[in-house]
Amino acid sequence: MPRPRSLTPDQLASAALAVIDRDGLAALSMRAVAQELGMSTMGLYRYVHDREELERLVVELVLSAVDSEPPDPDASWRERIEIMVRRLRDTVGAHPAVVPLTITHRHHSLGVLRWSETVLGILAEAGVAGERRVVALRGLLSYVIGAIQLEHLGPLSGPGTTAITELPPAEFPHMIETARHARDVGTDQEFAGGLALLLDGLGGAVR
Repeated sequence: MPRPRSLTPDQLASAALAVIDRDGLAALSMRAVAQELGMSTMGLYRYVHDREELERLVVELVLSAVDSEPPDPDASWRERIEIMVRRLRDTVGAHPAVVPLTITHRHHSLGVLRWSETVLGILAEAGVAGERRVVALRGLLSYVIGAIQLEHLGPLSGPGTTAITELPPAEFPHMIETARHARDVGTDQEFAGGLALLLDGLGGAVR
């Protein structure tokens, strides 16, 4: 008789997420997660087939924490979209190393599907339809994912920005000037400003 299962998908996902948060995405492996759980690698195969299945479990664990409840209907469409985008940013941003997995496995996650359904409902109410709605949703997702990666992997106040200020002025005058201003831009200001530009453009599609 096979041994009864004693670990839940959430426990497996939590162990895999602990490995990623501590050691980075490249460290995720069946062996690393088995060690995190205090079991043999072969024992872990009783629960999941491979690393890809672990990845899907991690994505679902993270994205299931995103609040997908519709915001206050009395708020404007723009305010409601901002709320939804910030919810996604705050939840996924707590585990930035997971971002590449959310891109790969987002279609398998009920969390991101529910978030997307709510966003699409807001856009539909605002009169954004057809191809414009497709582009709007993908644009919002792309912005959040890209913003999280830039915030955690290449912040404006990081060494990369400092290096830009030391480029040859005759060849890169605009890059140098922009980098100098970038030192004074906080992450929240950067995120809010970029989102505002995106929503300004989307506003042209709203009836």
